[in-house]
Amino acid sequence: MAVAQDAARRSALRFIVLCGVISLFADMTYEGARSITGPYLGLLGASAAVVGALAGAGELTGYALRLASGWLADRTRRYWTLTLAGYAVNLLAAPLLAFAGRWEVAALLILLERAGKGLRTPARDAMLSHASRTVGTGWGFGLHEAMDQIGAVTGPLIVAAAIALRGDYRLGFAVLFGPAMAALAVLVAARLAFPRPAELEVKRPVPSAERLPRAFWLYLAATGLLAAGYADFPLIAFHLSGKALIADGWIPILYAGAMAVDAIAALAAGRWFDRLGVRTLAAAALASAFAAPLAFTGGRGAALAGLALWGIGMGAQESVMRAAVAEMTPPTKRGTAYGVFHAGYGICWFAGSALMGALYDVSIAALAAFSVAAQLAAAALLLWLARNR
Repeated sequence: MAVAQDAARRSALRFIVLCGVISLFADMTYEGARSITGPYLGLLGASAAVVGALAGAGELTGYALRLASGWLADRTRRYWTLTLAGYAVNLLAAPLLAFAGRWEVAALLILLERAGKGLRTPARDAMLSHASRTVGTGWGFGLHEAMDQIGAVTGPLIVAAAIALRGDYRLGFAVLFGPAMAALAVLVAARLAFPRPAELEVKRPVPSAERLPRAFWLYLAATGLLAAGYADFPLIAFHLSGKALIADGWIPILYAGAMAVDAIAALAAGRWFDRLGVRTLAAAALASAFAAPLAFTGGRGAALAGLALWGIGMGAQESVMRAAVAEMTPPTKRGTAYGVFHAGYGICWFAGSALMGALYDVSIAALAAFSVAAQLAAAALLLWLARNR
């Protein structure tokens, strides 16, 4: 029996690592592209209003599509098909920006990239949840997130080096064909090696498959509050640059540093989640609640401390959040659950970001107060949920 359990754990861990490698190369591709799409659109003639509207529209498109793709994954059981199609669109659209001669064409490719991510994410997370439930849900998602963030750090640095070498944005996009092809190759290998990821999951008691449980909806409300109160890095960077707290050339490096903190925090949070459950996310929310006051109302040292807390919060959110969904929902409803969760989380993030952007022009103190209040409310609801489940 022990031998069979060890074999199952090793097989599940191999699948998680393969998914992590795919995400590593994928993040190198689209995060590398996203690091320069703003100035590239400007170079092609787009206005600031177009750039801002396109960024919002892309995120809303990606998150809204997850509702449909999650439901479709559960309905058809074709998790691999949706994952493969989504990754293909997501990964190929980014380097194809090198050939966009007009901002309208670039805008279409940017929307396609976000749509591809929306199409594949619920199905991918549902498959990943099966393996994670075998090795420890928090650890599985934490390991995946840590590998993902290695790509998020590396991609923008590769693009920056390419542009520094030739001074050409098109070359920056073109070099991304390499990691895009690597991600697709590993994806095909994972499909061949693990055609039925659902078989990786150790059978455990699960909620009724008739509907998503009440705990899931309460959890979605808590994470929605957390998302609404979490300041976007672009807004933090805007403040640091505008107030001359950090030189512009250092801001991308600080972002890479925050992503590195994110990766380490994801591993730690994953381990703690397997011991403490959603209390881990509540603790992370309490810590990250201080990120906005430090980043927006303090000096340079306080801003750096705020960014470190911001990275810790992001690491916990992007690993533990998905792990908790797997713990609360039955395998047959998991694609739907991830679709609903990602869509709700994204909408709350968008609404909170818009509100904080408006508050910044009125009162930075009000922005910080809203951020703290939303995250403390999220922590309180998570602790209540943990106590009453």
